Amino acid sequence: MPDVLRATSGHVLSLTLNRPEALNALTPDQRDEIVRLLSEASATPAIRAVVITGTGRGFCAGADLRGAGTAGERLPGDVARTLRTGAQRLIAAVLDCEKPVIAAVNGTAAGLGAHLAFACDLVLAAESARFIEVFVRRGLVPDGGGAYLLPRLVGPRRAKELMFFGDALSAPDAERLGLVNRVVRDEELEKTAHAWAERLASGPTRALAMTKQLVNASLDTDRAAAFAAEAAAQEINMTTADAREGVRSFVERRSAEFEGR
Repeated sequence: MPDVLRATSGHVLSLTLNRPEALNALTPDQRDEIVRLLSEASATPAIRAVVITGTGRGFCAGADLRGAGTAGERLPGDVARTLRTGAQRLIAAVLDCEKPVIAAVNGTAAGLGAHLAFACDLVLAAESARFIEVFVRRGLVPDGGGAYLLPRLVGPRRAKELMFFGDALSAPDAERLGLVNRVVRDEELEKTAHAWAERLASGPTRALAMTKQLVNASLDTDRAAAFAAEAAAQEINMTTADAREGVRSFVERRSAEFEGR
């Protein structure tokens, strides 16, 4: 059985981490496969939304560190290079994916697993889910973009509290802090995630891609640059078939039928 299950339903791509015996701790091969599949989804017109979830009791317990402590002598630059080509590349792949990405968090999301969820555009969590900034428990600095993502989601003080103490955060508390869009009953998670994904997949795909890009970039830029980017995105988007259909449907007083192009 593959360590990453890939399934397509309509225009929705579902990626399921499939190492339940390890709470879906990510191996390098799994990580690289997710990066590849997200890049492929960006370039595939038929894919218009993505869902990431896990099997068993864990969404993702972070990076699989078994064997990491027994590796040979490290050379200067090895750790930084591993992060750039590994955890950081994974998070960037989610942030840069041109299709909306939903995290359906079915259980424990710890370390890199939590950051994988936080990088997604929308986060649904089962009632039993929990989020843990586990790095401090191991004497480690947060990686996988955590120190970039968390302050932008909850502010620097809350981010420091989560990262300094490493306490488990329940799904309702994560929702209260703004890390989760909605908490649902465990048995409703898959159904709700696919309902959201199907709704996104029926939307104006290129407009959603540019909206995602604008929102993500706005956190790192000033007003003038954000306004310029908005104007450029609007100019580009008005050339799409979906934008023309949206305007036409408004004039004709009917629901728009978007094709994702």
